[in-house]
Amino acid sequence: MSGRGKWGSKVGFILAASGSAVGLGNIWRFPYTVSKNGGALFVLIYLIAVLFIAYPVLIAEVSLGRFSNKNPVGAFKSIKTKGKWKYVGYLGVLTGFMILSYYAVVAGWTVGYFFKALTGKFAKMNNEAATQAYTNFTSNSLLQIILFTAFILLTVYVVSRGVSSGIEKFSKILMPVLFGILLLLLIRSLTMQGASKGLEFYLKPDFSAFKPRVILEAMGQAFFSLSLGMGTMITYGSYVNKRENLPSATAWVAFFDTFIAFVAGLIIFPAVYAAGMQATSGGPGLVFQILPVIFAKMPGGVIFGSLFFLLLSIAALTSTISVLEVPVAFFIDEKKWNRKKSALTVGAITIIFGVPSALSQGGNSFFSKLPLVNKGFLDLWDIIWGNLSLSIGAFFVAIFVGYIWKTSNALLEITKGTEKFKLAFFWMISIKFVSPVLILLIFLGIIL
Repeated sequence: MSGRGKWGSKVGFILAASGSAVGLGNIWRFPYTVSKNGGALFVLIYLIAVLFIAYPVLIAEVSLGRFSNKNPVGAFKSIKTKGKWKYVGYLGVLTGFMILSYYAVVAGWTVGYFFKALTGKFAKMNNEAATQAYTNFTSNSLLQIILFTAFILLTVYVVSRGVSSGIEKFSKILMPVLFGILLLLLIRSLTMQGASKGLEFYLKPDFSAFKPRVILEAMGQAFFSLSLGMGTMITYGSYVNKRENLPSATAWVAFFDTFIAFVAGLIIFPAVYAAGMQATSGGPGLVFQILPVIFAKMPGGVIFGSLFFLLLSIAALTSTISVLEVPVAFFIDEKKWNRKKSALTVGAITIIFGVPSALSQGGNSFFSKLPLVNKGFLDLWDIIWGNLSLSIGAFFVAIFVGYIWKTSNALLEITKGTEKFKLAFFWMISIKFVSPVLILLIFLGIIL
């Protein structure tokens, strides 16, 4: 299967792109990022970042992909044949690959926790037991490598099947089901005794706790959650039919992504306080330490917990699929490899690069607490690739579309398939001035 492929429909693109966005970035990463950045103030800044920075970049990336019908490297080269802009595309491919190398580790956790829930390990579990179970689980080196490898292989299988019969087919079936389960869990979480304290932490901003780093983390989360700055949306955009309405499709993707992230917080933080835990003590394992306690207190917790972690695994799969597709598309377009060879090669390299992250949550003392930085390898990789690199990539996409390709040319592509782009003026101002300036100010603040 050497062809690039196309989405079968607008709905297929929306669900696949939403599947990329609505995954662990929302349900795993968003809650713990909120927890370490003070709660509601972070949420407020995150929503602003999505509207004024991330969404304009999302439209820019998708339109760039559809115009070029290429991977990130090919997209930049198709417009600027000479110069160094192609390296922005290379950065996107590298960023996506590096994120996949640690993201799939966490995806493996969801599989492990599915089997824990299915075998009744959450029964009568309190917060201390949940924390200890998480520690024991992540420090099991062999198990971590097995789960991580299995998830990469499953991702390779789906991507190797192609765009329409693989990625789109999986997304159409699985994402709506996940959405329904999340709503059921939301109802249960909000009706738990003590949930109001969690709602206050999540919805009532404390402006006195403001720090410049909160803005960086909020922007990084917005880019991470929407799969921006890593070439995913450029690649997915390259499979979109010219007749499709891009403003409408991208708006739905941004809406679903932001809504699910917000709902995930409404599930987690009321449950945190209802279980007698402190939200500010959360980290990458927050979801895996809190949800077992919820299921232990819930009628039918074994069934519901099993179903939730199964669907969380599916959500993770739709995300890993989208990230793997970026380097696979690169090899298909630039090196003329067939799809199967590309998927297998990238998957094998990812497994090698992902081992340090798999061992960094207690499985190996060196990778769990790196010298100088005093952080685990997975945590460090998340900062470098999940925050800084995504922001850098998004910044250069905005500059490229706004000033090299030109917004007038981009709008010709954006408006194909629709009579009018009502937010055209807002988008032009955002992509040329607002998005790049805000990103640049954040980096200057860090340097100074």
